[in-house]
Amino acid sequence: MILIKNSTKLFGIIVALLLFLVCIGMSIVFGYTNTSIHTAYEAFTQFNNSNEHLIIQNVRLPRALIAAAVGASLAMTGVLMQTLTKNPLASPDILGINAGAGLAVVLAVTFMHTASLQAFTWISFLGAGFAAIAVYVISSAGHDGLTPLKITLAGAAMAALFASFTQGILTANEAELEQVLFWLAGSVQGRKLELLIAVLPYLLIGWIAAIMIAPKMNVLAMGDDVAKGLGLKLGIVKIVVVVIVILLAGGSVAVAGPIGFIGIVIPHVARKLIGTDHRWLIPFAGLLGGILLLAADIGARYIIMPREVPVGVITAFIGTPSFVYIARKGFRN
Repeated sequence: MILIKNSTKLFGIIVALLLFLVCIGMSIVFGYTNTSIHTAYEAFTQFNNSNEHLIIQNVRLPRALIAAAVGASLAMTGVLMQTLTKNPLASPDILGINAGAGLAVVLAVTFMHTASLQAFTWISFLGAGFAAIAVYVISSAGHDGLTPLKITLAGAAMAALFASFTQGILTANEAELEQVLFWLAGSVQGRKLELLIAVLPYLLIGWIAAIMIAPKMNVLAMGDDVAKGLGLKLGIVKIVVVVIVILLAGGSVAVAGPIGFIGIVIPHVARKLIGTDHRWLIPFAGLLGGILLLAADIGARYIIMPREVPVGVITAFIGTPSFVYIARKGFRN
């Protein structure tokens, strides 16, 4: 593999950060209601209670921040999961973590009529944690232990099971169907800033912990035997990574619903561009994930205007061919 100099990596991070900020700005400016950069600037400096200023402050700004945070979280989660499991297809959606968190939220909304943002967040975390544990238990059964193929099959099975339960619950409770269906498709439309604020502490902990654990992920990527020989405490590191994954994936689902494919595609793109050193890979993948979800959300506003396509549909359209390519390449190798 071609070695990339640290100066080149730093340049890549800076370029990605600038593009990330540009996409946030575009998300605030572009949409069905015609606005401009000048209008957006005035909405924050000379607010006049006009319709355009209200839309920018109350609709587009929360939407842009949520898309940026969720995209970054899912991409960073994908990097951690792929390194932890040695599986090129590992991601929150493929391994059933998104589906588990989604089912937990649907159960809470349908049977407990949960309205508290804090409770909503914790329920999503619990669902994500249960799904992660279930996939681990199922895939570790047998004499050959954990393998990438077994993890993928167990994750796909659990995702299908959770999705079936979710559909059955919503079918039996049609009153809740309309409220939850758009959320299940994965969307940042109509989300309130308060919802992001409720999960932001957990996301921040996850982001900081992911960056701090990056050097140990480099050792873990060499293989369990080598990592043990170098003195890495595998059990502790793996538990910490699982907690980070639950925080980032559970928080993302609580805010935007189960958005797929970002956690699969972005880590592979990031490795091609910046290399496999997790000290650079994790933050770079986070920026790329935010860029992708922001760009997908902007595109979703224009496809069937004045109505919108859920952003999860756009990411699935982008990610499905990439998933097929990675699956063929990964398991062939």
